[in-house]
Amino acid sequence: MIVGVTAESEQGERRVALVPAVVSRLADSGAEVLVESGAGGAAGFPDDDYASAGARIAESAAEVLAEADVVVRLAAPEGDADLEGLRDGQTLVGLLNPLGNAEGIAAVAERGASAFALELLPRISRAQPMDALTSMATIAGYKAVLVAADTLSKMFPLMMTAAGTVTPARVLVIGAGVAGLQAIATARRLGAVVHAYDVRPAVAEQVESLGGRFVELDLDAGDAEDSGGYAQALGEEFYARQRELLGRVVAESDVVISTAAVPGSAAPLLVTADAVGRMRDGSVIVDLAAETGGNCELTRAGEEVNAEGVTILGPLNLPADLPFDASQMYARNVSAFLEHVLRDGALALDRDDEIVSGALVAHGGQVVHPRVREQLGLAALEPQPAGTE
Repeated sequence: MIVGVTAESEQGERRVALVPAVVSRLADSGAEVLVESGAGGAAGFPDDDYASAGARIAESAAEVLAEADVVVRLAAPEGDADLEGLRDGQTLVGLLNPLGNAEGIAAVAERGASAFALELLPRISRAQPMDALTSMATIAGYKAVLVAADTLSKMFPLMMTAAGTVTPARVLVIGAGVAGLQAIATARRLGAVVHAYDVRPAVAEQVESLGGRFVELDLDAGDAEDSGGYAQALGEEFYARQRELLGRVVAESDVVISTAAVPGSAAPLLVTADAVGRMRDGSVIVDLAAETGGNCELTRAGEEVNAEGVTILGPLNLPADLPFDASQMYARNVSAFLEHVLRDGALALDRDDEIVSGALVAHGGQVVHPRVREQLGLAALEPQPAGTE
């Protein structure tokens, strides 16, 4: 079994899907690693490190794709150039954005390749070592605070100086998932006064354990999570009332970091232009939901917007700004997944295993995941017979 790693094609992407430290782990599972020359350079992993760990170095991506049985990536293939080398019987593993780019999954299926989208792994204890979404969200939440601190016109901590007392910055984190909790912890370490809001009152204890203060709004969120543990959309009436109440808290904040996202749907609008207009000049909003429309009405994906003295940032890939650690974390997730599906040096697709069935999006020339098929307007497939392929 040959596991291939190519350089990422997305502009600004500096991470790599596998790092030298996991090469020996994969070898123990019966896999050989083939790495495109220079693939890990931007993340701080030169070819010599891979070779020393036991990997082979390929001269080009085409060579990797020609030999590899399994291809691991960070992002989904982009355009014909990335898809060209995929072939029948090959397997693709990565963060493939299946609910946001179902057409891309269909294109992979048309080439006869199988594909596992790590975003769709079930939220169960057995899958935690493979949870790349959590790893990348941890980095994004941390980096978002550093970006905000660098942009803000004041300092984060309380400081007693000969020139007088400097009051601490007030930070509001919207969404207390993985990214939000890491943002809370980082802002507190920098000395800010941190408030956090989430539609799930049950997370209040987690917020407070990190030194944040939970914001309670007079709202009934009902079922804010689906059965898989992922956020799901709520009604527009709920969101309208939420925006009204949240606007008062936003107006009192120096920094707002928003992290609320719903897989497969546009991000909920939580911060209106009116709320931004009531913030102090020099305030900052970092919208981590920018890629799916943003939680702030004025967010523009990948851009910096100045709205009457308030800076609104819509970063698209903060983990790529910390490629060394981000690559290591992602590589551990991928290797854990591969170790789970490899048996005696071969890929074993046990469709009865909820990890396999949850992440498998393309197989046998067709899109197989129910939610991705729904996005494409395809009818449900007949149940597959039990067993391992």
